[in-house]
Amino acid sequence: MRNYRKVLLDPTDCVLLIIDHQPQMYFGIEGERSVILNAVKGLAKTASVFQVPTILTTVTAETFAGPLYKEITSVFPDITSFDRSTLNAWEDVRVKRAVVDTTRKKLIIAGLWTEVCVTFPALSAKSDGYDVYVVVDACGGSSEEAHKASLKRMTQHGIVPITWQSLLLEFQRDWADKTTYAKVNSIIDECGGVYGIGLSYAKYMKPSDSN
Repeated sequence: MRNYRKVLLDPTDCVLLIIDHQPQMYFGIEGERSVILNAVKGLAKTASVFQVPTILTTVTAETFAGPLYKEITSVFPDITSFDRSTLNAWEDVRVKRAVVDTTRKKLIIAGLWTEVCVTFPALSAKSDGYDVYVVVDACGGSSEEAHKASLKRMTQHGIVPITWQSLLLEFQRDWADKTTYAKVNSIIDECGGVYGIGLSYAKYMKPSDSN
């Protein structure tokens, strides 16, 4: 079988950076907040199942924006978030060093707001030679226009937009791989929206064959 690792994301090549999914940041975005929070929850669980190194970061958590949501911290109970003052997480030496220390060159980013705390580190990491992917449904901007304009700006610099569920299935690749099969199905069942509803129905109709 041909190896498509150069064009498809492999969990052994990736590092995940989750930025500023905090209450104050959610207050200032447009879009369905519960959908965005569900997406980042699914993304976090995906990274955990496939053992993708994950860096968590907040901005002014104690004085302004509040802590990361439990939907993220409960998945990574042993990871301490880096709290920053910088708008650009890549300009925080600790955050950048944490990414660099993984030695992985494919950086996946999700955060709030798209036009600032996602765009700035995405462009910076790209400039430093990383292949950068932004999980668009796990990001939100201060307006729909700001979100879309930021995504357009990033793609013009070669940054790739993806969704959390496409990443999950890209990592899985083969339903015959039973090492992650059950856990992937559990993520879909919990966070996968209409796909999860369909999966639940399939399990009901054919308990021995849930695909």
